[in-house]
This record gives sequence, C-alpha cells and structure tokens, in this order.
Amino acid sequence: MAANMAMGSLHLSPIPSFSARITHLSCQNPHPTSLPRLCHSKKQTLVRPLCRISCTSTRPRRKSVPKSDNSEAHELVGLILRNFTDKKPIVGTLEKYVRVLRSEHCYLLFEELGKTDKWLQCLEVFRWMQKQRWYIADTGVYSKLISVMGRKGQTRMAMWLFSEMRNSGYRPDTCVYNALITAQLHSRDKAKALEKALGYFKKMKGIERCLPNIVTYNILLRAFAQARDVNQVNNLFKDLDESIITPDTFTFNGVMDAYGKNGMIKEMESVLSRMRRSSQIKPDVITFNLLIDVYGKKQEFEKMEQVFKSLLRSKEKPTLPTFHSMIINYGKGRQREKAESVFTMMTDMGYSPSYITYESLIMMYGLCDCVSSAREILDGMIASRKEVKVSSLNVMLDVYCMNRLPAEAHQLFERASSFGIHPDSSTYKLLYKAYTKANMKELLNKLLKQMDQDGIIPNKRFFLDALGALGTAKIGPDTELRRSLKVANT
Repeated sequence: MAANMAMGSLHLSPIPSFSARITHLSCQNPHPTSLPRLCHSKKQTLVRPLCRISCTSTRPRRKSVPKSDNSEAHELVGLILRNFTDKKPIVGTLEKYVRVLRSEHCYLLFEELGKTDKWLQCLEVFRWMQKQRWYIADTGVYSKLISVMGRKGQTRMAMWLFSEMRNSGYRPDTCVYNALITAQLHSRDKAKALEKALGYFKKMKGIERCLPNIVTYNILLRAFAQARDVNQVNNLFKDLDESIITPDTFTFNGVMDAYGKNGMIKEMESVLSRMRRSSQIKPDVITFNLLIDVYGKKQEFEKMEQVFKSLLRSKEKPTLPTFHSMIINYGKGRQREKAESVFTMMTDMGYSPSYITYESLIMMYGLCDCVSSAREILDGMIASRKEVKVSSLNVMLDVYCMNRLPAEAHQLFERASSFGIHPDSSTYKLLYKAYTKANMKELLNKLLKQMDQDGIIPNKRFFLDALGALGTAKIGPDTELRRSLKVANT
C-alpha cells in the first residue's frame, strides 16, 4: 500500500515570496525583463516582488562523437522521406538509393511512415524490399509491419500480413504473435479483441517456438486492467507465478497505471503490494510518478505526499514530470501555495525548469483563479527571448477560456504572431469550442475568417468536437458555425 511506503506525511510549507524563487533561473539574456508578480482573481490585485523567467533546456549537451552507422541510416531515411510526395511515389525514390538501401533502412521507414499514417506506403516499401537481392525473408519483417498496422488501427491488414507470412512458408514465432495480439487490441470492439487476444495466448502455449514471454504477459495484463477485468488480471498473474518467466517492472507499472487511470485505487494498491513482496523487483521512478499522479488526480494529497517522501528516500530521483504532476494536481485542488512550494523545492534541488514546467504553472494559476499570474508567466517566457512553443500559448488561452474571459483570449490570439508564436490547428480547435460554448458569435466569426486566411483546414474530429460544444450552447441555426458544419459534412 502507498500508505506503507513512508512514515508520516510530507509537509510542503508555503513560501512567502514565490516570485523570488524564479529570479535565480538562468536567462542567458543580456537585458532580462523584470516583471511584477501579480496573483489575483478577476476582482482582486496583489502586487508582489520583481521576478524574471527563463526557458532553460533540460536536455544534456551532446558530446561530439563520430557519426555511427545508426545515425547515417536515420539521415538516409530522412532524405528519402523528404523526397517523395503524393504525386511522386515512394518506390521511385527508393530506386534512386537502391545501391545503399538495406533491411535496417526499410525497418526505419516502416516506423517513420507509420507515425504519419502512411501505412499504405509501408506496404509499397515492403513489396519493393522483397524484390531486392539482399533481402532475406524472416519473421522480423512481418512482426514490424503487423505492429505498425496495429498501431494505426488497420487490424484487417495486420491479419492479412500474418496469413501471407504463413502462406509463404514462414512459421510465426513469439514476436509475431505479440505483434498480432497488440494489433487486435487496437480494434474498436474491445470485448471481441480481448477474447481473440486470449485465444492467441492459449494457442501460443501449445507451440514450442511461440511460447509466451514476459512481453506477452505485459501486453495482456495491461489490456485486461484497462478493461477493468480484475479476475482475468489475477488469473494472468497466477499463471505467470506458476511459469518459469520472471516479471519485470513493466509488468507491475503497466497494470497499476491502467487501474489508476480507471480510478481503481484499491486494485492499484493491491498490485503495488504484490510488487513490494517480490524480492527481485523494486519500484522505479515510473512507479513513483504514476502513484503520485493517480493520488493527485483523486485529490488524495496525503498519500501523494507520502509517495513523494518515499521517492526522496529511495535510490531513485524525481524527474521533472514528478513535479509537474504535483503542481497541476495541487492547482486542481486550489492549493496554490503548496503548488508554489513544489516549484521552489524543484529549483532548490537543482532542477532546471522546462517549458512544460512553466505551462504547468500557468495552468495551476488558472485553476486557482490567478489569471494575471498565469499571464505573467507567459509574458516572462516571451521576454526571455527564447522560442515559445504554441503549446504554451494554448495553455494560456485555455486559462482565459476556463475563467470566462474569451475576449482576453482572442486578444492574445491576435497578438500571438507579434510574439513569434504561430497558432496551429490545435489553437483554433481550442478557441472554436470555447467560443461556441460561450455563445460568442462575433468572436466565432472572426476565428473562422482567420482560419480561412491561415489556410487551416479542419478535419472530421475538429467538427465532431464542435458539435459536442454546440449541444451545450444556445446558438441559432443561421450562424456561421452551423453553416461551416454543413459545409464540412458535405
């Protein structure tokens, strides 16, 4: 149990002047801009000491090392991806580099094409690959392709690849079945997918070259935990205990994460107890982070603090996501001072804030009705002369909208380009929903016109979300919104 992870509760004492803690952050700006620290709701103003904010990268500096074969392979794959379009088939581009392309390059192409929903091109690469002299057929190629198809929801294509592999005379192994199970679990019909996955699992047990490994168990345990099937999870754990396979941290973390996201705290804690009873497996930083996040979202701050204290006493070290989760969840509980104390502790421990840290602070202040303090964080990021990501703009816009300040949100949106921030489709989607719910017809029309000027073409999901917002709004049928939805539908 999380309560047993540490003795006592961790007390995060409030800091009188939170803004002073940000002053020490490195800016690398010869002329930093100092900003007044404000913390007030829409009706109240409180001036605090001066501060400045910087955006410091948390990535370690790269050491200058000779380029490896792996980096050269990535460069070649990147070159191929940049040199083909919808009008220019990828096979033609592959032929240009036929003398240097090998299997490892094709594997990388599968991954990159899969990330951009170009799964049909994956099949084209596969067909081209089969025609090359250096091609040696093995189950690894099929396993990779089945995995890519599964992630993109192309279950039928994954099954077709599995059938073709068998028809071509190749026998599947454990990796192929693991990929096939994963592909099935991406199906929309989850109940049927779980049934099929369990069938493959039982079939694997009867084939010596396909015996389940720990990856198989991890996939199934997490899937059934996500489906809230506690009995099946327990059966799989029992089966695992009776086998010669040893569980790893992924085994327990996957199940605890799934239970936690489903709000099944008792079941999550039961798995944690099982993990602690193991003599070989110890909680890692991922374990601590997921527990902190789950307890924080459930507003069980005492347990969250106990887990954090256990983390500090362990051999593991907190990561930035550890602090981000606590800041956001304290914000949801409207405990601003505790959230500020977490940031103070983070900087005292030598951690450099990332842009996500500042976004967490912006959201926290928004949740605590300190809108001006949230805006001051964004202004400080802009003044630091570092690149400000569009996600940071979106967080501030979201804060304005959740505090019923759509006019201020639109004003910031219109000024964004002057700050060097270029809104993307996610920005428009956020404002579209907010203006619709707030019945702001004038702002909605302005937004639609700006979308047209910027060449933003909304997809199906954009309008489905807008329809959801429309259900709670009182907008007449003659508005620009309904007309745009009608155009999108046709």
